[in-house]
Amino acid sequence: MKIKNLNFGLGNFLSDSAKFKNYLPQLLTLFVIIFIIGFFAFNAQTNMENRGIVFGFGFLAQEASFDIQFSLIDYDGSHSYARAYLVGLLNTILVASIGIFFATILGVVVGISRLSPNYLIAKFAAVYIEIFRNIPLLLQIFFWYFAALRALPLPKEAISFFDISYLTVKGWYIPRFIWTNFSILFYSLIAAIVAIIFIYTYAKKQQEETGKRIPTLIISTILIILLPLLTFLLGGVSLSFEYPTLIKQSPTIFNFTGGVGIIPELMALALALSLYTATFIAECVRAGIMGVSKGQKEAAASIGLTPGQVLKLVIMPQALRIIIPPTTNQYLNLTKNSSLAAAIAYPDIVLVFAGTAMMQTGRAIEIVSITMLTYLSLSIVISMFMNWYNKKIAIKEK
Repeated sequence: MKIKNLNFGLGNFLSDSAKFKNYLPQLLTLFVIIFIIGFFAFNAQTNMENRGIVFGFGFLAQEASFDIQFSLIDYDGSHSYARAYLVGLLNTILVASIGIFFATILGVVVGISRLSPNYLIAKFAAVYIEIFRNIPLLLQIFFWYFAALRALPLPKEAISFFDISYLTVKGWYIPRFIWTNFSILFYSLIAAIVAIIFIYTYAKKQQEETGKRIPTLIISTILIILLPLLTFLLGGVSLSFEYPTLIKQSPTIFNFTGGVGIIPELMALALALSLYTATFIAECVRAGIMGVSKGQKEAAASIGLTPGQVLKLVIMPQALRIIIPPTTNQYLNLTKNSSLAAAIAYPDIVLVFAGTAMMQTGRAIEIVSITMLTYLSLSIVISMFMNWYNKKIAIKEK
C-alpha cells in the first residue's frame, strides 16, 4: 500500500510539479554540456598521453629568453614566461583602451553630425562611415602602418613639433614627465573625483525633489582643475621634462634618445581600431537619437531650451538606453580585434604569448587556453561595467 502511494505521489510530482518542469530542461542542458566537455577533455588527455606530452603550467616560471620591442613594465630576456605574458596583456589593454576612448569620442561626434541640418556636415559624416566601415580592418591596419607611417622620414629628417616632439618612421617621440612628490598630486586628483561624484549625486537628488538644477559641469571643472593646481603650487610637487634628443649611433645611423617613444605599430593599430569602430558607434548614436520621439524635441524647444540643451537634457538621457547595448558589443569587438596586432608585429598577448612563447615551449594547449581565457575575462569585465552603467542611467519610474 505504501509503495503504491509512493509511486502515485512520485507520478503526480513528475507530471504536475511546475518546479520539476522548470528544472528538467536546465538539468538536461547541464548534462549535455558536461558530456561534451568531458568527451573532448578525455580525447585530449588520451592523445597527449599517447604522444608523451605532459600537461602543466610550470613553464611559466622558466626564463623566456627573448626580448620584447615595447613594454609598459621592466622586461628583458632573463624574465619568465609569466612576465612576458603580463607584458603582452598590458600592451593589449593599452591599445584596447586607447581605441575605445577615441572611437567613443569620434563615434558620438560623427553620429550627431550624421543628423545635422547642415548638408555638408551630414554628408561628410555619411561618407566617412561608408568608407571606413566597409574596408576590412586588417587592410586599414596595413594602410596606416605600411603606406602612411612607413612613409615618414628617418630620424635625421624628423618632422619637428616646436622642437620638443618628433615624428619619424621609427615612431613618435614626445617629452617625458618627471614628477617630484607625484603621490600628493595623485591623492588630490582622487579627492577631486570623489567630490565630483558626491556633487553629481546631490545635484540629481535636488533636481528630483525641487526641480532646480545645480551647475555641476562648472563646479566639476573648477574642482578637477583647482584642487590639483593648488596641490601642485603649495604641496611641494614639481614637474620637469626630459626631451627627446637626436644622437648619432654610427656614421650613417641616427636615432632619438630620452623622452617617450611611441612605436609606429601602436599608432597604426590604435588609428585603425579607432576609425573603424567609430563608424559602428556613430550608427548606434544615430539610431538612439532617432529613437526619441520628435514630439519630445519640439516640446523641449517650445519651453525655450536651446538646441544644445535639448540634446543634453532631453534627447541623450533617453537615447542612451538605445545606444549603450550595441555600443557594448562594439567595445567587445574592438578588444578582440586588437589581436590583429600580430599582423604588424605589435607585441600584444597574441604575438608575445600565443606566438613566440608557444613556439619556444611547445605548450600549445596551455598557452592557447590561457590566451582564450584572457580575452574572455577582458570581455566579461567590459560587459559587466557597461551593464552596470546601463542600469545606472536607466530612467526609473516613481
